[in-house]
Amino acid sequence: MKAETHSPSQLKQSFPDNGCSPNRIDTNITLLLVTITAVLLYSACRRPSLDLLEDPGFSLQFSSDTLRFDTTFTELGSATRILKVYNRADKTVQIDRIELLNGPGGQFRLNIDGLPGDEAEHLLILPHDSLYIFAEVTVDPDQPPSISPFVIQGKILFEHSGKSQEVLLEAWGQNANYIPNRFNQGGIALLSCNGTSNEISWDDPRPYVIYGILLIDSCTLHLPKGTKIYVHGGVALAQDPQGQSQVYNDGLIYVLPQGRLRIEGSLDEPVIIQGDRLEPEFENEPGQWNGIRLLSTGNTFEYAEIKNAIVGIFADSASQSNITHTKIYNTSGPGILAQHASINASNCLLYNNGGNSLQIGYGGNYRFDFCTFANYGADALAVSLSNGICYDNLCSNYDINPLFATLTNSIIAGSKQDEIELVDFSNGQNPFNWNISFDHCTVRVNKLLDPEQGGYEDFFNTICSNCIPTDFDTPLFLNQSENDYHLDSLSVAIEQGFFLPDVIDDLEGNTRDSNNPDLGCYEYTP
Repeated sequence: MKAETHSPSQLKQSFPDNGCSPNRIDTNITLLLVTITAVLLYSACRRPSLDLLEDPGFSLQFSSDTLRFDTTFTELGSATRILKVYNRADKTVQIDRIELLNGPGGQFRLNIDGLPGDEAEHLLILPHDSLYIFAEVTVDPDQPPSISPFVIQGKILFEHSGKSQEVLLEAWGQNANYIPNRFNQGGIALLSCNGTSNEISWDDPRPYVIYGILLIDSCTLHLPKGTKIYVHGGVALAQDPQGQSQVYNDGLIYVLPQGRLRIEGSLDEPVIIQGDRLEPEFENEPGQWNGIRLLSTGNTFEYAEIKNAIVGIFADSASQSNITHTKIYNTSGPGILAQHASINASNCLLYNNGGNSLQIGYGGNYRFDFCTFANYGADALAVSLSNGICYDNLCSNYDINPLFATLTNSIIAGSKQDEIELVDFSNGQNPFNWNISFDHCTVRVNKLLDPEQGGYEDFFNTICSNCIPTDFDTPLFLNQSENDYHLDSLSVAIEQGFFLPDVIDDLEGNTRDSNNPDLGCYEYTP
């Protein structure tokens, strides 16, 4: 049987053009696929219609308000923590900006919603959804603390709905002794001997970092020569018994009535207590931590340096301390603040104090020998003595306690016309309540000599014996603008003192002249 063949035209005639020809079918399928693909691509690229939340009272929620990298690095290393950001609302939230506010050294890095970088903008979180942020820190503890601090801090800033929120970042870079631990910001720790010993000595060669408030109770804390203590200060938040939030300054060494603080530094290795910010720009920054508060007797400070606090030493009621060869400086408040306390001090230097260098109130017993109180450039005095305490702003309600204070062979100087303030709450009616004397001192006084302004006309006869009045042209120090309080070669304080057998050297260990020693904490050396 012979097979039939057909030409293309014959085939076309065999299959009439009814819209279903193979060519037409292929074309339609192609167009359909192109259309579907275009729709899918358009849908994928097109931002869906979102109902954005516009509520200024709305707040994001976080898996933690502080990301702590609870690793103390002993060698170069990194650690990563995860922060989850929640939108608990029924509408989509737009975060206008997320930004890393890095601390000193810039050790923190972020990955925001899968993208590396320390800043991101216009991020959306759908209703009841969340996003992830990965935070990493890299620390080299072998670098100096000015580059790799003991406590490294940063913040993640969130801006949305016209407001801002923050999450803290906190890591520990140096191999130190953290007291009581690295999680005590705003907390209180009790140092007690627990009956095993009457004394604890911090003699580890590594520095000590106090984090929060340290209470010393039923124990003597001994700080041997060379001990370095860095106190982490800042603003903290606490709840009072009524449940109200109270803001206070963190970073405090508090010696309770049964505790003791015994500092035994040396000339070459003094004990240093200061804030933990060691970057150069913070070197002279005052008020970084709260200070040292004493409620007990038997405290000793020998060859110590206390700096950058709010109050250097607060000697509270009935406390007793011996302070020798000690510097207290760069405080935002008084260098020494004492109320109804007892202090015996010699060879001490107090300077750069935002408050009075020495402020004594509500009486007590005090003796200061061969000390320099120099308060230049501050709206405060070098020395303020008072035997009373006020209980209201107008001082209409007050108490008096007897004051016994003697300043001998000392320098009282500063940038004000009067650097001494004397406040006798008994108005001279009861001599037992007011017993003060300055002996062989240089003093800067003006209005204090005017009885019409509440001063003492016979100040240089009855209160300040063998004293040298100074003015701004009287040479005293080598260079006080550079905080060098050694005596100038023309200083009027040279050879103006009298020998005290209990003080045979000066702040730097130089031997005092046995006949006519120099005034202040430094014996003049050419």
